Amino acid sequence: MSGPSERTGRPERRTNVIRAQLQALVPPVWRSLPRRAPAAAGGTGLLLAASTRWPAEAPGEDGGLMLLRLIALTGAVGLAFLLDDPARHTTATTPLGRPLRAGLRLAMAVPLAALWWAAVLLVVPASARPPLGQVTLEAAATAVAAVALASAAIRFSDRAEVGKGTALWLGGAAVLTGLVPARWGLLTLPGQPWWEETQLRWAAVLAVTLAATALCTPEPLRRR
Repeated sequence: MSGPSERTGRPERRTNVIRAQLQALVPPVWRSLPRRAPAAAGGTGLLLAASTRWPAEAPGEDGGLMLLRLIALTGAVGLAFLLDDPARHTTATTPLGRPLRAGLRLAMAVPLAALWWAAVLLVVPASARPPLGQVTLEAAATAVAAVALASAAIRFSDRAEVGKGTALWLGGAAVLTGLVPARWGLLTLPGQPWWEETQLRWAAVLAVTLAATALCTPEPLRRR
């Protein structure tokens, strides 16, 4: 029979093994991150934000909000490629499961995305900035929706690169969102009476997409 010290040491040894595996996995995951599509999307977003300083008169708050929504969608298109991995079928045999591998990618991408969004908000003139908390909520929901769609594509298929398809789905969802009347949709302006209700809907979108991402992160169904 194993003594108390041996039983206590097993979880510690397992933790050390997982830590060592994660440390070994960080460099290849970093090298495998897609760069062209996110960089192109991020650069386009910054150019759009900078365009507000070119005219003689900056757009108002409503115009700034619509532009920031477009920029957030542009950034989300870049994040749609985050889970692309040409070596997907090779890395699937690593001891660490896909949730940890995907979590590493997100942990590397989230700070960069947050810095990019902060830069966008700083570039837009103060007179054109809508309420920052609300527009950041919308940007976060849009970004997580892109990651959720990419996670679902990987979960239910064996494709190694799902970014292009995810970007198309995200664009289609954006078009459908634009067709919904403002009273019941997601594109209300601050001066409209149902602005607060719209923010509640955006919070619901964020919660649902976070849950969908978590549910679609485990190993793909096709492998079973």
